[in-house]
Amino acid sequence: MRVGQGYDAHRFKAGTFVTLGGVDIAHEHGLAAHSDGDVLLHAICDAVLGAAALGDIGRHFPDSDPAYAGISSRVLLREVTAKVRAAGYRIVNVDAVIICERPRIARHVAAMCANIAADCGLDATAVNVKGTTTEKMGFTGRGEGIAASAVCLIDSRN
Repeated sequence: MRVGQGYDAHRFKAGTFVTLGGVDIAHEHGLAAHSDGDVLLHAICDAVLGAAALGDIGRHFPDSDPAYAGISSRVLLREVTAKVRAAGYRIVNVDAVIICERPRIARHVAAMCANIAADCGLDATAVNVKGTTTEKMGFTGRGEGIAASAVCLIDSRN
């Protein structure tokens, strides 16, 4: 068994929604990124890759590659899952936290978990997503962006 952790953050830009866990959530800002800016899925990708000692999301999907411009992070998560399987591992579970003052995410968590479970080939009971604030401290507290942190457990398929 192996454990991985991931973290990602993106600043706000002009927009009308943010994508978190593959769910578009109405918001007065978007997230600045080369892809869709889904900080939750990016953190999960890094956690999964790290657990398998396969580097990080930037190594596999560099922001200098135009092929990934605007890409859905769900596509990236499915590709990461395939890479980990090819390396002889399977994802056991994922636990993640979204750090922001706004938007409120509670009513979107079930859909996020369903997306993550589907993309990782997991039962929904093996995925947990929660939200927290920083009590108005730091860049997330000032409303400058959103961050996410994730951990996952993988084990050998052999």
